[in-house]
Amino acid sequence: MKNSQKIKWGIIGLGNIANQFATDLMLLEDAELTAVASRDLEKAKDFAQKYNCSKAYDSYDAIFADEEVEIIYIATPHDSHAELSIRALENRKHVLCEKPLALSYSDAKRMIEASKKNNKFFMEAFWTRFIPSVKEVLQKVENGEIGEVKYINADFAFRGSETENQRLFDKKLGGGALFDIGVYPLFLSYILLGKPKEIISKAIKHKNDIDLQTSMILQYESAQSILHASIVSDSDMKAVIAGTKGRIELNSPWFVADGYSLFIDEKETAFSLPTLGKGYSHEIIECHNCIRNSQIESEFWSHQNCLDLSRIVEEIKSQIKLHF
Repeated sequence: MKNSQKIKWGIIGLGNIANQFATDLMLLEDAELTAVASRDLEKAKDFAQKYNCSKAYDSYDAIFADEEVEIIYIATPHDSHAELSIRALENRKHVLCEKPLALSYSDAKRMIEASKKNNKFFMEAFWTRFIPSVKEVLQKVENGEIGEVKYINADFAFRGSETENQRLFDKKLGGGALFDIGVYPLFLSYILLGKPKEIISKAIKHKNDIDLQTSMILQYESAQSILHASIVSDSDMKAVIAGTKGRIELNSPWFVADGYSLFIDEKETAFSLPTLGKGYSHEIIECHNCIRNSQIESEFWSHQNCLDLSRIVEEIKSQIKLHF
């Protein structure tokens, strides 16, 4: 497949995040939004018209059967990620699935197995892994510029509204802080320090049993991460990575940082790295590269990376007694 040939996308689940994703998709000359699907046909038609897409379906089976569509972006609520990803893969589609991958480690494993069995590209949509700031910070850490990492502090917190964002507070849909946003600080700790030796987590629960806020300590051989997620209060959402020679602070909000600061002996050097569009464009480019190279996974956010993070989340889910 030549680079001049457009990769044809389908989108399932047409909420807020799908709108942001489609906006970024339009920035890329080698991407085309070919079809969208929602259980509400009018919603699908409106979305298709907004993003210059020729086909709108009112069933997921219809988009799976569309032979033009090469890759499907799944942006439905968390509880349906596993089944829809597996069905798409079995219909010979590549898949980019929104995070969290699934609500259980066993489902995450099934998704990866379906990718391998059908020889189709599959990736969890961890867009933060591909934004320029995070890629460059990782490189600096790997190059030893701040010495050995000893401490990470990261959070993702905002005041959610039960009336305006019902999905976030809906237990059936996998709502709550951990699965919706807690995966972000956990991801940062994982890509920098790997799998922890021990996890300690505590949560404050809603009356319906979802977690409203969760705090986590990840213990490593010679480092610690202190992480937090909340849907009931704000934070500055900077991230600090501290080492034996200096530290790095990712600009707020760190998960889509437009730059970062490097501190050596308290002397600050600031770096500016704006994202293309909102920032989803960078993971889209990675999907295209992998598909063109006949890869079924990304080397930057691999199947094993997805499973490792899912395993960490599963341990916290167990500790705070979350049941979906």
